[in-house]
Amino acid sequence: MYQSPFDSTYRLEDVVERLGLIRAVGLYRIIDPDGNVVVEKEPDIPRDLLMGMYTSMVRTRILDAWLLKLQRMGKVALHAPNIGEEAVGVGAALSLDKDDWVFPYYRNIGVFIARGVTEEEILDRNIANIADPFKGKEFTILGSKRHRIAPSTVPVGNQIPHAVGFALGAYIAGEKIAVLTIFGDGATSRGGFHVGLNFAGIYRLPVVFIIQNNQWAISVPAKKQTGSITFAIKGAAYNIPGVRVDGNDVLAVYIASREAVARAKGGEGPTLIEAVTYRIGPHTTADDPTRYRSLEEVKAMERYEPISRFGKYLVNRGYLSEQELKEIYDDWSKRIEGIVKRCIDKPPLREEVIFEDVYSHRFWNLEGQLEEFRESLELMKKLGIRVE
Repeated sequence: MYQSPFDSTYRLEDVVERLGLIRAVGLYRIIDPDGNVVVEKEPDIPRDLLMGMYTSMVRTRILDAWLLKLQRMGKVALHAPNIGEEAVGVGAALSLDKDDWVFPYYRNIGVFIARGVTEEEILDRNIANIADPFKGKEFTILGSKRHRIAPSTVPVGNQIPHAVGFALGAYIAGEKIAVLTIFGDGATSRGGFHVGLNFAGIYRLPVVFIIQNNQWAISVPAKKQTGSITFAIKGAAYNIPGVRVDGNDVLAVYIASREAVARAKGGEGPTLIEAVTYRIGPHTTADDPTRYRSLEEVKAMERYEPISRFGKYLVNRGYLSEQELKEIYDDWSKRIEGIVKRCIDKPPLREEVIFEDVYSHRFWNLEGQLEEFRESLELMKKLGIRVE
């Protein structure tokens, strides 16, 4: 029976409860910057999982620092530093089951580490050596079907409708999975964000949207991104509950993400999570953040960084000592340094690789271009011109 829209009324209390508006304007936190528990009931998380959270964040930071060095050395084309934001990717990824999918963005090394991708695979991709699974096509973009991670996109926010479409397909196929996508605060100003949330909200799709709000969309501060009091509250327009969490508290990110994943798999629809963090480094290695923000601001925000905070928590709870924290960091530093050296020593990709994987087989015109390319390479070698 048709119902007139004039006959539809909503009780404010019901809307506030259903959409979690209180949670969308607050800040969910479990541990403070000094590692102290600030909630009445501390979540019961196995020690092995807590250790995995810590080591994954440490590995992310060490690898991130190496990628920055390698870019400055000319070994990597471009890098988007992750320092200070490790808790978002790690906490969110660990909330998923093995069969769930992730659609990350280019500042999510922690997602790959937490999902089981090795440092060597990530380095091979970034260096574009002979072991690069993408054979030098694109740069810094990595995906893994084996680990159920979709390749991240260069255009900001494009992965949002991709994740929604994938969730729709999974729903139609009867797969009981959740699809999680992470994106920066700048993506909320793009059409893909609104299209994705609108579609997911209408069809109650099993999607978890995570805004990695690091306060800066390149040089644009969050206060110039939106007039909303928070980013999490944007979900209300699409009938999607919003949750605002301390993105530098890996436990808060994990618990909020785990609850959202459970909702998605339980047929309750999508959730929008705003993880409030801070981008300590530049937007990418092509950016100079000193031109638009002060060093005093960055220094002040370093107090809230996630690894030190979580390390203090583990010490406070008696899980690890200060010495053991240092040993974990030193151990992974040595391991990753060895992996870096091994990846650098691998031969480069063959020059002809640019002609591969374009079509199922090479047509006559592509064969002609390949022959011309080979002749050019041979001439350059005869002239003593170095080919890289």
